[in-house]
Amino acid sequence: MIRLAEDENFNADVLRGVRRRLSAVDFVSVQEAGLNGALDPEVLEWAAGEGRVLFTHDASTLTHFAYERVKAGLSMPGVFQAGRAVPVGRAIEDILLLAECSREGEWEGQVRYLPL
Repeated sequence: MIRLAEDENFNADVLRGVRRRLSAVDFVSVQEAGLNGALDPEVLEWAAGEGRVLFTHDASTLTHFAYERVKAGLSMPGVFQAGRAVPVGRAIEDILLLAECSREGEWEGQVRYLPL
């Protein structure tokens, strides 16, 4: 099972829902990692160091910095951007599918979008 993280602005209800449905999931928030208020490049560096696919609602800056990491040849385990209009239940289902069916490294260097 892949390792997951949510950035500071991601809907915490999604994290709670994923954890309720799949207790074995390794899914942490940036706040739990002690990165409250960290800048996007720092969050991406942490996620790369931890090998965590990152979930965000931030379409304007975080995805830009993710592409910059890839362009610079740096590790970027993957980013999934979900619009705020994506229903919580749908986001939970998609993340569960990704957690259970993805292989480690499968999303390296990619920015994808929810819903799947």
